[in-house]
Amino acid sequence: VVTARLTKACPLNPRQRGFIRAAGCSENLKLLQTIIRSAKKEHRPLGVVFVDIAKAFDTVSHRHILHVLQ
Repeated sequence: VVTARLTKACPLNPRQRGFIRAAGCSENLKLLQTIIRSAKKEHRPLGVVFVDIAKAFDTVSHRHILHVLQ
């Protein structure tokens, strides 16, 4: 419910993949699995980093969030 209401007031970035119902999460997981399998098969070291570039609650005022939820 919260996600649906917030999405109407503050459209999400199309690259957003976390905390939403979309095929994007499964696509990202499949891609990560493929990369890991490839690295293992070829005996290559692999480092994975997850970075949250935009902090949603730092860029949207708390007042606006409360207003939308009401």
